[in-house]
Amino acid sequence: MIFALIVVPVLGLFFGVHRYLWCRLVRDTTKPGGRPRRAGTAAAFVLPLIALAALLSGRAGAPFRVQQALAWPGYLWLAMVLYLTLALLAGEAVRALGLWSLRRHERPEPAPGTTTAAAQGTPSPPTTASAQGTPSPPATAAAQGTPSTSPTLLPPGTPALPPPPTPPRRLFLARAVAAGASLAATAAVGYGTATTLRGPVVKRVTIPLAKLPRAAHGYRIAVVSDIHLGPILGRAHTRRVVDAVNSTNPDLVAIVGDLVDGTVADLGPAAEPLRALHSRHGAYFVTGNHEYYAGADQWVDHVRELGIHPLENARTELPGFDLAGVNDITGQTEQAGPDYDRALSGRDTSRPVVLMAHQPVTIHDTVHFGVDLQLSGHTHGGQMWPLTYLAAATNPTVAGLQRYGDTQLYVTRGAGAWGPPVRLGAPPDITLVELASLHA
Repeated sequence: MIFALIVVPVLGLFFGVHRYLWCRLVRDTTKPGGRPRRAGTAAAFVLPLIALAALLSGRAGAPFRVQQALAWPGYLWLAMVLYLTLALLAGEAVRALGLWSLRRHERPEPAPGTTTAAAQGTPSPPTTASAQGTPSPPATAAAQGTPSTSPTLLPPGTPALPPPPTPPRRLFLARAVAAGASLAATAAVGYGTATTLRGPVVKRVTIPLAKLPRAAHGYRIAVVSDIHLGPILGRAHTRRVVDAVNSTNPDLVAIVGDLVDGTVADLGPAAEPLRALHSRHGAYFVTGNHEYYAGADQWVDHVRELGIHPLENARTELPGFDLAGVNDITGQTEQAGPDYDRALSGRDTSRPVVLMAHQPVTIHDTVHFGVDLQLSGHTHGGQMWPLTYLAAATNPTVAGLQRYGDTQLYVTRGAGAWGPPVRLGAPPDITLVELASLHA
């Protein structure tokens, strides 16, 4: 029942949007029966099926090479659908204005020198026959030498005439709007893809902590989240992330979830460059929601083999503060959700505590436990405009630093991308958080 209430409307919207794209990009711009019409119609059927296959192949257990073959065309097409739809909807105003202008120019003008009686404001005089009281015979179109406008009855079995061709000006308008929308969408997706594949930029932010001792002033934490290794972003992407992290010369690396979109068997080689992370006090990891889609226990064991320390509802003491980590809330489905009591109980409350938690929505629990700073990811900053507005509406903080009571929350936009490898309006980043003591 829940499946029908959610999936059926989503699929209806998905194919309804493709119907709209076919109408504007194919039907309105091509001639019936022509090769472009047939090719465009075939693409309108094939591309959404590839996109659905890309979304479902991983969950269905398809071979990893099949997932890779489907991922690039399928996910890029999803991004194209978003921006084609937005561009065409914006083009509807241009199209409506153009059609109104064309109707004005196509309206027939009266013949020169003819003026109707109604236009002169006087009644037309009666005909002679009417004046004499006898009805005048109706004049036939043939007698007047003009073609008849009445419908012609065709003999049974006569094939119907083809529809009249689209007027050239209207066809030009439809093609101009379609071409403009296609160019705008292609430019947006191309730029967003290049932004993702260039790798994350480094952001720097200073966060003061009231309890931080003077000796820990200037402590540097490289915060990285949402790397999303998968069928598109692989080993080369991991190297870019590692190089960016190491360039900051951090004291500590905090990986706050969503490292992978697949199994250890498929993505273990892609994660191998994480061994090269360098920091004074090591690298730490907490699970994100995507780890639980791929086998969280296997990945926790694997990151430990890579020299990264998992914090599964656990805490460790570092010079000047405590570092704690809780599992992602998705782990509740496996009885492995966040456990704040286990992570934070028994600690020295005079020391500040920094908590790694993947999703920012846990901030209200974090405030209750007196945490000084929470480090999160998950939102991608919205990843692709205008989805940035949706991310802002569903998360307490979509990106950056914000205070909740005595607790501060920092959310990174993440280093990778989920689904389409496109970042537009929310470029990927890692953040070098520098802790500041109020006693310095």
